[in-house]
Amino acid sequence: MGIHAIRMPDIGEGIAEAEIAEWLAQPGDILREDDPMVAVMTDKATVEIPCPFTGTVVWQAGQPGDVIAVGAELVRLEVDGPGNVADDAPPAEPSRQAETAPADPEPAQPKAEAPPAPAPQAEPPAAKPPAKAAPAAPLRAEGERPIASPAVRARAREAGVDLRLVRGSGPAGRIGHEDLDAFIASGGIPAPSGPQADTGVEDIRVIGLRRKIAERMEAANRVPQITIVEEVDATALEDLRARMNAQGKGMRLNPLPFIARAIVRALHEQPMLNAHYDAEAGLIRRFGGVHLGIAAQTPHGLMVPVVRHAEALDLRSLAAEIARLGAAAKEGTAKRDELAGSTITITSLGPLGAIASTPILNVPEVAIVGVNRLAVRPHWNGAAFEPRKMMNLSCSFDHRVIDGWDAAVFVARLKELLETPALIFVEG
Repeated sequence: MGIHAIRMPDIGEGIAEAEIAEWLAQPGDILREDDPMVAVMTDKATVEIPCPFTGTVVWQAGQPGDVIAVGAELVRLEVDGPGNVADDAPPAEPSRQAETAPADPEPAQPKAEAPPAPAPQAEPPAAKPPAKAAPAAPLRAEGERPIASPAVRARAREAGVDLRLVRGSGPAGRIGHEDLDAFIASGGIPAPSGPQADTGVEDIRVIGLRRKIAERMEAANRVPQITIVEEVDATALEDLRARMNAQGKGMRLNPLPFIARAIVRALHEQPMLNAHYDAEAGLIRRFGGVHLGIAAQTPHGLMVPVVRHAEALDLRSLAAEIARLGAAAKEGTAKRDELAGSTITITSLGPLGAIASTPILNVPEVAIVGVNRLAVRPHWNGAAFEPRKMMNLSCSFDHRVIDGWDAAVFVARLKELLETPALIFVEG
């Protein structure tokens, strides 16, 4: 048998390092050729790295949140035949690690145990006495959370056992099934009945996409922003949308593609809002094409897929592209070039949206359009109140380069286009 080292591959686009997002295999697992080993994150995109050949995982470079340089050792596999790494070679350290300490020591244990497979057989019986002595062990420190697998926790709940009273014989005091069996067999103390104070504290590492989002929000917080909230009577827009959907041509339309078309029209009249601002260079980069970012909530966090050249798409094409990109972001299949390069962004929480919001700029963009909840509200028509379908737009701007007047003109134009939706389709 030999030990083969797999190194961090060159993912392309000048990437020098990548963050471990999730290990898809653990020490002891057998991987076949092309099986996914690990998911790594570069900028916004998450990429799965496949195994190049068949073998058993015996070592991994770090934990989720650690950053590994391209070319550094990533995984070691035990394979048939000679290897390219000496069995007693010390494992290489990650090129740069996250600031916080590992949250769970469990993954480190199999790394040390996997290579020396023929361990002495006399040790397992010696490990049993601590488990049997568990009932007499002192309680954990105040607030310390016992370490156990979900299966052990489920068994403990069914048996009415408080795991804080059980001493674990595994790594870092991890409680296994044998520890729970020994505690129950010795007539351990049952879990207290009734409501109990929860003194547990859990440290959660900020890694992967969540760390990228935090960094972007921190950068945006350094930008002086102005937010304008405007009320829009969307009754005519909703009537038009209902009639178009009733025709049954193509996919059903929601309000988003109409708003996207209105933004494209408004930017045609105010192109300075379709831009990036580079403060260090003292440069505003104005774009001819409208690359529309669509903020999308995914199981992994907020992502912004980009509709390229929205100015060249008709309403139904816009709707189809927004739907495609949103699905790809949620499924984790969006490509790198589909998650970067937006020139202005739309953010909407749909039915969950509030009356108003203060959207944060997607820097280096200089404008973002926030869409709030659409609802029937009483509206004064000059003679009486009548029910109308109303929504608010909350638009934020980089006040370093966008004056309040220009921002207000842009929002007023959006309001006009959405309240008279036929204008959205008028060319010129």
